[in-house]
Amino acid sequence: MGETPGRTPGRLDELASRAGKWLGRSAAAPERHTAAVVADRFDRITWRDTYEQSAGLRDVAAELNERYRYTTDLLTDVFLAAYKVGPRLRERAEMDPSRLVNHQVITSLVESLEFAELRRETAGDPYAAAMAVLAQAAALRGMLERSRSAQERAERAKQAQQDAEGAADAVGEALQQAADQADWSNGVGAPAADAVQQAIEAAETADAAARQAAQDAAQALAAAPGIRAAARNAAAKAARAVREEAALMRAWGVGSGELERMPFDQRARLAERLRSGRLAQWAELIGRFRQMAGGERARKVENATGELVGVTLGDDLSRVIPSELANLGLPELRAVFAARYAAGELMLYDSQGEQVTGQGAIIACVDTSHSMYEAGPGGVTREAWAKACALALLDQARHAGRDFVGVLFSAADKIKVFRFPSGRPAGIARILDFAETFLGGGTSYQAPLTAARELLEEEFNDTARTRGDIVMITDDECGVTEEWMRGWNDAKHQLGFRVFGVAIGAPRAAETGSVLEALCDNLRSIEDLTDVHAAADLFRVI
Repeated sequence: MGETPGRTPGRLDELASRAGKWLGRSAAAPERHTAAVVADRFDRITWRDTYEQSAGLRDVAAELNERYRYTTDLLTDVFLAAYKVGPRLRERAEMDPSRLVNHQVITSLVESLEFAELRRETAGDPYAAAMAVLAQAAALRGMLERSRSAQERAERAKQAQQDAEGAADAVGEALQQAADQADWSNGVGAPAADAVQQAIEAAETADAAARQAAQDAAQALAAAPGIRAAARNAAAKAARAVREEAALMRAWGVGSGELERMPFDQRARLAERLRSGRLAQWAELIGRFRQMAGGERARKVENATGELVGVTLGDDLSRVIPSELANLGLPELRAVFAARYAAGELMLYDSQGEQVTGQGAIIACVDTSHSMYEAGPGGVTREAWAKACALALLDQARHAGRDFVGVLFSAADKIKVFRFPSGRPAGIARILDFAETFLGGGTSYQAPLTAARELLEEEFNDTARTRGDIVMITDDECGVTEEWMRGWNDAKHQLGFRVFGVAIGAPRAAETGSVLEALCDNLRSIEDLTDVHAAADLFRVI
């Protein structure tokens, strides 16, 4: 075969030896990943479904994608790191160079103690994990902005890597062309041999450039300011947001099981509803009422004889106050305790009322007249206190397997009844409707109490149940007719129900001789609306 003057021919085996480093280089290169968090198919399906359901996630992705690259991959990683029980990150060397910034951000998040706290709230809960992503959106934006230079260098490293792989492929192509032209003794003409040599030199240059670009990208990432601090702050903020929402749900009695069954968009709407308006202001008070009522149920004395109203002397060991029982723990005072017991002089909780708690429905009549909208000390309104108490009574009824009815009232023609049968779930939507409804206007006792009496009569006719409990919560005093009062007393005698009165910031209503006192078996006055324990005795006897 002919040769070109000035060129040196070569042997195919020698060219192959020199080119061997580059042969199959791109094919043998390790797989480069665009996701920093290792995930299986089910994890990816969970993310996809959550992303499709969450307008918030889509909005954040769209906003970030306008200014930065690969941010959907970053949001996916943040979600999966919060969602997976034991998230595992890929090594940096496994990552596509263009995603090194993402890897740095996720690594900074996952390695922080704050993110470990966050995952206690979000692991296994797609909604909570999505909420964590949204809570960290501003911090992610800041980290991406501070990493702009590093991202640009990562992009150059990506391009340099592709160029190096292309140059390696070119070596293989040049060698193949030389092989196609080789003679019977494996001799290769100068032009083909020269082409192989040039391809090898180009591959070496490209490889060196790729290594330098990767090194520059790594240095830029290491120098990106404040990534770790921002990651810690972001995780801490997200943990607070998720915990606050969980506490908000618990305060309103929404259990974790109900939340898990709730569709994503419905849960998001519920959270927004609870965070806005009056409901957001009531959450703490409602939570305190629920906690107090639960504590009273736990401490309730068996065979209690009614409302606890003070301390008396006697020998009933079931009603001994804690300080007396403490004497039994001191050997030198045990003899004193025994002597006082024998003499009937132990200090006991005093009580009055019926000997058994009710069995019929619990009915809370809540005044929603204009004056109930007034705020007392601590900014708590009378309406908020009344409805928080009523919702705790709803818990009380469900704990005892009793029906609950909330009767909202104001003027004689303004009344709304919310029924919560014991055999059915209360339903958070119905509970919130009860809490948010405010009628306004004046005050009438007869309308709500008549409705309560009719409900107890209906229950008696349907199930023969008696001994219901009515709790009248109001801040006003108003009259009733004699004829109505006679009918009320007759029904009370027939059905055996009890009536508890709560006068909120209304001294006249709680005075001796008031109409409210005449209507109620037990009446208490509430002045401090921040004090939930003022109603504790209700939950000991109802």
